Amino acid sequence: MLLGSQLRRLREERGVARAEAAEALGTADSTISRMELGRVALKVANVSVLLSLYGVNDRRERAAFLARVREANTQCWWHPYSDVTPNWLQRYLGLEATASVIRTYEAQWLPGLLQTEAYAEAMIRLGTYTQRDDDVARRVRLRLERQQVLSQPDPPTLWAVIDEAALRRPVGGPRVMRDQIEALVARESKNPKVMIQVMPLAAGGHAGAGTSFTILRFPQKEMRDLVYVEQLTSALYLDKPADVDCYFDVMNRLSEEAATPQQTPEILDRILADLERAA
Repeated sequence: MLLGSQLRRLREERGVARAEAAEALGTADSTISRMELGRVALKVANVSVLLSLYGVNDRRERAAFLARVREANTQCWWHPYSDVTPNWLQRYLGLEATASVIRTYEAQWLPGLLQTEAYAEAMIRLGTYTQRDDDVARRVRLRLERQQVLSQPDPPTLWAVIDEAALRRPVGGPRVMRDQIEALVARESKNPKVMIQVMPLAAGGHAGAGTSFTILRFPQKEMRDLVYVEQLTSALYLDKPADVDCYFDVMNRLSEEAATPQQTPEILDRILADLERAA
């Protein structure tokens, strides 16, 4: 997606129409659009033609760009799990790994980046995919490996608003849920780049009721903010400014309506106490 965005910027700066770029490659306008949106793999030969069309003639600049194309086409870290990971999710894994800010609202479940192993397994077993033990175990490992992005040298900022209903739903049973809540407390206290807010049940209706979504922001200026909305058998990737602005507005309203981050430990402790009494 980053390389596609850079190609779009070069084309627009040069004043080249999408149809002209398509003609240079002997392809359709829609193919150029998909290349610029990062929805198809980039071929070195095609990119080389476009760089010439866009006036990128400096040898070092061309070599660096084409090297990034080759790098983008190498196998990603999640490739060993591709047989248990739907294609529509694989794209998100790459985006999440390169984001600088991840803002998410979860109405029913805890965010994947904050799940414990036991909670993740219970969640996965609720899904519509294969329930074979070895496949479930590999999907759990994939989810846990995703979380390494939060412990890398320059981790993204994770700002999560979680509905209280998700925190009180005992996925996997009371013991699993208690461990999960305790892990949330520890995660927030130890990582200053993780911020958790709770949307109390007492708040009643709110702007994001019933709609979980994630907004990704990237460090590269060429990359547009992106909204990810996961469904049962597919996902939406929204990058049109009008769509992104709408979701940003909802996210900001949720952050204002939810309990403050400073109140989160107290709320989690109260939920833990309720779980202990129910056990």
